[in-house]
Amino acid sequence: MGAALALIVVGLSAAGAGALAAIFARLAPPFAFAAVAAAAATTLATRGLLDAVKRIEAPLRAGDLAGARANLSHIVGRDTAHLDRDKVLAAGLESLAESTCDGIVAPLFYLFIGGLPLALAYKAVSTLDSMIGYPTERYFYFGKFAARLDDLANFLPARLTAGFIVVAAAALGLNPARAWRIAWRDRACHLSPNAGYPEAAFAGAFGVRLGGPGVYFGKEIRKPYIGDNVKSLEIDSLKKGRALCLATALLALATFALLASARS
Repeated sequence: MGAALALIVVGLSAAGAGALAAIFARLAPPFAFAAVAAAAATTLATRGLLDAVKRIEAPLRAGDLAGARANLSHIVGRDTAHLDRDKVLAAGLESLAESTCDGIVAPLFYLFIGGLPLALAYKAVSTLDSMIGYPTERYFYFGKFAARLDDLANFLPARLTAGFIVVAAAALGLNPARAWRIAWRDRACHLSPNAGYPEAAFAGAFGVRLGGPGVYFGKEIRKPYIGDNVKSLEIDSLKKGRALCLATALLALATFALLASARS
């Protein structure tokens, strides 16, 4: 039944987007382009992601750890009630890195290779995974198909994201060589077959250590650490992380736009 739900939701999303694209194609070229661009923009989460991280950063600067934990809980799956400041910072960076793939690079990738229908289909897959793709007693079987579909959909985008992060790190004066080395070394140090790539690239770019044990749905999950503890995590790490996320987004957008232009 979980597989049926996933296939129906993804199929309807792709079909609806295809119908919209067909309607837009009947408009004059400038209006058609604007309509498709507006619809495509709904698949990207750049601004929402950056704002979500700001809402963690602001309470920390004000000394409100409880407020930062509460805001962090909106974007991570782990229990945040007892996290100390460093773990809040690490979790924020981890979510930012992973969502740079899920919310930005992957939708752009699918928009490039399959247009609006494939981009909306991907967003349906990603949303299903975030809603039912949990290895809990309730969702272990019902959400397994959606979780595996999300793993498949993010296989190429996650690896592309790590590459974009390395280049963006160079543009921002960070450490691209270390970002590449840690991404390659620690890419498998994650429960997800994909999330380790962008998270390890982030960790290498900043010289910090992410990952490690966490509490999910009341149970402690032992996870390997990602990255080296070259530098300590600071509140400014979230600000720099937002800059790296934005630079990665712009680089991915420019790359796919140039490729689309060359193809056409």
